[in-house]
Amino acid sequence: MPQKTKDTPMMQQYQVIKDQYPDAFLFYRLGDFYELFFEDAIKGAQILELTLTSRNKSATDPIPMCGVPHRAAQNYVDILVDKGYKVAICEQMEDPRTAVGMVKRSVVQLVTPGTMMAEKPGQTKESNFLTAVYQQDQLYGFAYTDLATGEIYVSELTDFEDVLNELLSLRTKEVVVPETLDPETRTKLAQLNILISTQADAKASAEVNFVSQGLEKTTERAVLKTLVLYLVATQKRSLAHLQVAVEYEPSQFLQMAHQVKDTLEIMRSMRSGSRHGTLLWLLDRTKTAMGGRRLKQWLDRPLLSKQAITLRQDRVAAFSAHFFERSTLQEALTKVYDLERLAGRVAFGSVNGRDLLQLKDSLQQVPIIKDILGQMQTPVFDTLIPQIDGVPEVYDLIDRAILEDAPISVTEGDIIKNGYNTQLDAYRDAMNNGKQWIAALEAQEREATGIHNLKIGFNKVFGYFIEVTKTNLNQVPKGRYERKQTLTNAERYITPELKEKEHLILEAQEKSTALEYQLFTTVREQIKKQIQRLQQLASVLSEIDVLQGFSVVAEAQHYIKPTFVSHQQGIHITNGRHPVVEKVLGPEQYIANDVTMTQQTDILLITGPNMSGKSTYMRQLALTVIMAQIGSFVPADTCELPIFDQIFTRIGAGDDLISGKSTFMVEMIEANNALSHASQRSLILFDELGRGTATYDGMALAQAIIEYIHDNIHAKTLFSTHYHELTSLSETLTQLKNVHVGATEENGKLIFMHKVLAGPADKSYGIHVAKLAGLPDNLLQRADHILNHLEKDSSAATPAASTTSAFKVAEPAPAPLTVKTKTEAQLSLFPEPVPETKPIPSKAKKVLADLKTMDLMDTTPMDAMNLIYQWQKLLKK
Repeated sequence: MPQKTKDTPMMQQYQVIKDQYPDAFLFYRLGDFYELFFEDAIKGAQILELTLTSRNKSATDPIPMCGVPHRAAQNYVDILVDKGYKVAICEQMEDPRTAVGMVKRSVVQLVTPGTMMAEKPGQTKESNFLTAVYQQDQLYGFAYTDLATGEIYVSELTDFEDVLNELLSLRTKEVVVPETLDPETRTKLAQLNILISTQADAKASAEVNFVSQGLEKTTERAVLKTLVLYLVATQKRSLAHLQVAVEYEPSQFLQMAHQVKDTLEIMRSMRSGSRHGTLLWLLDRTKTAMGGRRLKQWLDRPLLSKQAITLRQDRVAAFSAHFFERSTLQEALTKVYDLERLAGRVAFGSVNGRDLLQLKDSLQQVPIIKDILGQMQTPVFDTLIPQIDGVPEVYDLIDRAILEDAPISVTEGDIIKNGYNTQLDAYRDAMNNGKQWIAALEAQEREATGIHNLKIGFNKVFGYFIEVTKTNLNQVPKGRYERKQTLTNAERYITPELKEKEHLILEAQEKSTALEYQLFTTVREQIKKQIQRLQQLASVLSEIDVLQGFSVVAEAQHYIKPTFVSHQQGIHITNGRHPVVEKVLGPEQYIANDVTMTQQTDILLITGPNMSGKSTYMRQLALTVIMAQIGSFVPADTCELPIFDQIFTRIGAGDDLISGKSTFMVEMIEANNALSHASQRSLILFDELGRGTATYDGMALAQAIIEYIHDNIHAKTLFSTHYHELTSLSETLTQLKNVHVGATEENGKLIFMHKVLAGPADKSYGIHVAKLAGLPDNLLQRADHILNHLEKDSSAATPAASTTSAFKVAEPAPAPLTVKTKTEAQLSLFPEPVPETKPIPSKAKKVLADLKTMDLMDTTPMDAMNLIYQWQKLLKK
């Protein structure tokens, strides 16, 4: 009876290991392949597009299997991890040639979405954060780390919404939780579509104690323990590069919900999902991967400290004032590799000779960078220069030990320099002398036999041999050589002398290779002791990199240094621009606008047609605030800003149908978030709030929200709307001002001015925008016909009979509308009596007629003053 495949010793070993990692693909090493079995093989073959076979097809229960070459395994691991799976790497722990019985195997690393360290082309400036959540009553410990760099941050949060916001803002792919996490909290986390991993409690390791030093809050220490124990369990190697955890509170920075960051397109374009067309894309002129990641951190958490912001600004100004020094600095930074990740690979033991040469080349630039900053003789760098530690011990060690053309492999030799180790030099001398002896022997045998193409070769199976082609075999003296191998076209021979020398050469080569690897690991361990210094150097260089990048952008885009004032002094921006739109359009095509909000102005109510630029105007203020509070210069002629504590937005339409929330519901939730958390030091941007419901409902909600902000919050607020009726609120709300985005009609066509002007818009121009969108002419004519009837005096209870639909569809008569007598008929939110109208004097009619025909865009200021003077004289007669 055939043996069941699953009962073989190897499959029993496999199953024992697999049972320890039930939620991961097990890559089981067999020779030169990693094999997958059972469900792993079936699912893996489908995902990785591999051929599914079976083990021992003649068995009663053949096992599904598939495999990948071990040298190409990383690509397959990346694919699985990118799709949200875990991969356990199971290696052979002993040489199969010398093993007794089954080869010992063990998992050497568990690769997960949050611990992935492999760098992909074009993503060196990206971070991959692993997060952890711990709950204690109504408090939440929250921590995150980028394993590649070793940085760790920790916080105590009091609201689960804050936890969700942190997770979504970090775009984490994996969150680690303790086994004891509240089931309800786990369910809420599961709705985020993030991989949830569980970590059992255990005794705190040395790594846990190190990263937790200085922390006193129970939740923070507990969440760090969960996070670090998970790293220890999955990585199974040194974590010497983990840094002491940095404690933070979201309220220490300018707070923005993840929806706000998405809406403002700070890191990612809402259209393409890429960084192109974002604020990050605009500002990133960094020369190093470390600088690129630091810029993202600054954009994610703008500062609240005026002193810290001003220091960054002064350093940007210094770089702007020293063009030639900055250019030299950029050249040096370009030659600096990713010190943070190199330090991580040193700690992990995955660093190779070329990595160490990159580290050496990077350290070689440090004295140059330090010297450049000193040459600038600017006090703003006085505290920064002493922090630039070039770690000369590491540079000298690598320079003495590692060959300039070291290979990627660290186990095959040719990695250590001559003169570094006397024993290695002796082995190399033996090898060189042996090879010279081989070359001399080959020349000697050619002369003795007269066979000019006789050669001495080598392979791993037979070692050194003498090879003679068959056409020359008759020239070989009888008994001179011992036959070793017959080939199609040649014979191979050996001699006792050759075998003896072979033994000496191979022994020296084997010992040389082993010694080189040992020396390399010693070098690596010596460098590991300096990891903290390397990480501190990386931090300083990344900051310098970001600041020089700010100066480059400021110079190219003609940005200015903003100044900060108190909230009572308000906002004063002249000729402000949307930084990204201006970059795309070009400065010649972008129309700048002022933003003025004095102590007497909390709310700007913005009206104007669609596509005229209301949303752009609102976004440009928010982006200007963010740029200012990270220390960057801003796009304006002059700029005075208070320091804001939070930004809230509701711009554009979006739903959350998966959670059962309509567009209007999402709109109301985001509005409530602002109303519940905003302070008088916050910035609120509301675009077309209330449009997702019936007209009167929408207007009522919009007015009530405006009044609530005005009377209770006093935050600086930009509120755009199509409800022109709301513009009358300026008569009762003293802190509200009307502005509008200009538009004009020429020959029935709508022309956008993209200029923000004082006062309310004259009308919505909705039908004109529909025409620009290409709607059918008969539809537009019908809409215009209906609009004319709706704008008639409200005393007409029903429209004329001629309003029958042009599309042959019966429609109810519009309800009577109350009208205010102003410069135009407007829908009123609440019924009001219609005041008596008086006939317009003929003089006034003349002035109105002139105004109507006047081409404002073609009128000079002097002409306008002359016309006003003539009108005034006429009206006084």
